[in-house]
Amino acid sequence: MKTIINTPKAPAPIGPYNQAVLVKDTLYISGQIPIDPESGTLVEGNIKKETHQSMENLKAILTEAGMTFENVIKTSIFIKDMHQFSEINEVYANYFDAETAPARETVEVANLPKFVNVEISMIAVK
Repeated sequence: MKTIINTPKAPAPIGPYNQAVLVKDTLYISGQIPIDPESGTLVEGNIKKETHQSMENLKAILTEAGMTFENVIKTSIFIKDMHQFSEINEVYANYFDAETAPARETVEVANLPKFVNVEISMIAVK
């Protein structure tokens, strides 16, 4: 059976999906884009700020599910411009211990929802 995880501390879904789904001990978090959950506006203009907001949204969902970034086993990062990889990686690295960081892929894509520059999804296990 699955448990739906939603929190007002992360942006509400912009389509027919939930922020996260917990199945047994595994949490599947939908891709998070840089939307400020308090104002509902996009964080734009600086890829580091955009990445930070996306990670904070993920953190809020993890917290709601009773987990932390230590529980994350896999991330997927979708970016509009691979030239911004190092800046995104710099922010991302602040959320994980290098020795226990999760598996990850980073993929450049043509477009993302709301035409943002970064979207990050995660899988975590209790």
